[in-house]
Amino acid sequence: MLADFNLRIIFEYLPLFLIGLRSTFFISAVSIFLALICGTIACACRISSIKLLKYPAIAYIEVIRSTPLLVQIYFLYFGLPTLGIRVPEIQTGIIALMLNSGAYIAEIIRAGITSVDDGQIEAGVASGLNYFQRMRFIILPQALGATVPPLLGQSIVLVKDSALLSLISVMELTRVGQTMTSERFMPTEAFLTVAFFYMCIYFCLKALADWSQRKLIYREAY
Repeated sequence: MLADFNLRIIFEYLPLFLIGLRSTFFISAVSIFLALICGTIACACRISSIKLLKYPAIAYIEVIRSTPLLVQIYFLYFGLPTLGIRVPEIQTGIIALMLNSGAYIAEIIRAGITSVDDGQIEAGVASGLNYFQRMRFIILPQALGATVPPLLGQSIVLVKDSALLSLISVMELTRVGQTMTSERFMPTEAFLTVAFFYMCIYFCLKALADWSQRKLIYREAY
C-alpha cells in the first residue's frame, strides 16, 4: 500500500494546501479573538445580579452547549437567508465558531472567578476596595492565571472544529483535501496531508499550553 503512496501529487497540491492552511489560521485566529470577547461579556452578564443581563446570558450559554456545532453552522448558513439575512461563507463560519466557543469560554472564565477564595474578596471589601478595584487587583489576576490552560485547550478544539466549515464551501485545510480527492481520487494522500497539518497546529498550541502551565506553576511556587 505504501508503495502506491504518491508523494508527487502531494507536492503538486502543496500550494493549495498552504492556502488552506493560511485560511485555517486566519479563521481560527479571528474566531478565537472574537470568542474571547464574546465569552468575557457573556461571563460578566452571567455572574451579574441584574436579571435582564443574567438570564439571557444563561440562555445563550445553555442553547449553544446543548446543540451540535454543525447544527449551528447550518442554521446560520441556510436558516438566516430565509429570514432575509445573507452572510458570506467565511464570515458565517467565523460567527458560528465565535458563538460556539464563546459559550464555553464564558464558563471557563466563570469557573476561574468562582475559584477565588471568598476570604480574599471579603478582605478586599474590608480594605475599602470597590467592586471594580476588587476585580482589578484581587479576582481577575488569579482568575486569569487559572483559566489560561483551559482557554488554550478550548482554542485547540476551535481549530479542529474549523474543519466543519468545509461543509459550507470555505476553502480551509479539509476543503482542500476534499478538492484533491474529487479531482484525483487519492483520499489517502489528501487526508493524511490534512491530518499532518492539523497535527502541526495541535502540537504548537499544546506546547504553548504546557509552557503557560509551567510558568503558572513556577509563579505559584515562588
